[in-house]
Amino acid sequence: MRHFSRITRKLCLPVLIVTTLLTQGVMAKQPAPDLLLTTATGQHKLSDYQGQVVYLDFWASWCKPCQRSFPWMNAMQQKYAGRGFTVVAINVDTDRKLADQFLAMLPATFPVAFDPEGTAPALYKVPGMPTSYLIDHTGQLRLAHQGFHIQKQNQYEQEIVTLLEEMESSQ
Repeated sequence: MRHFSRITRKLCLPVLIVTTLLTQGVMAKQPAPDLLLTTATGQHKLSDYQGQVVYLDFWASWCKPCQRSFPWMNAMQQKYAGRGFTVVAINVDTDRKLADQFLAMLPATFPVAFDPEGTAPALYKVPGMPTSYLIDHTGQLRLAHQGFHIQKQNQYEQEIVTLLEEMESSQ
């Protein structure tokens, strides 16, 4: 029984740490895993955005908070694109029609990739929809958030601005 408890603790600790980091929003700096992104216009890599601040968002058509996040992400894309910011959203629906219906109701002004196999969320250990990661201009993961909370929009925006200011001061 004692052996089982040790194994259970070893397995649960990484989940606890990731959950705590996502709840708090803060991550230890680490390289963002590179992804091959399949969009409506073709394929490219997440690393193609190095040199910019990236808001990487994982979403699904059935996700109610995702419906609230898309107008905000569009606004952030419009407001900060000129400063070197972009939103990249990755849809995880297994049926592309569902994603297309969502996007018909809530069009995106930023790149949307499709990952019906779930490769990217597995690589990023996404705990639920939506989950977003803020990546700095050097390609380092800096912040993570599970869910989208209307009352935290100003906080999310301030986190973007902070990374943009860091980028601008390093140039």
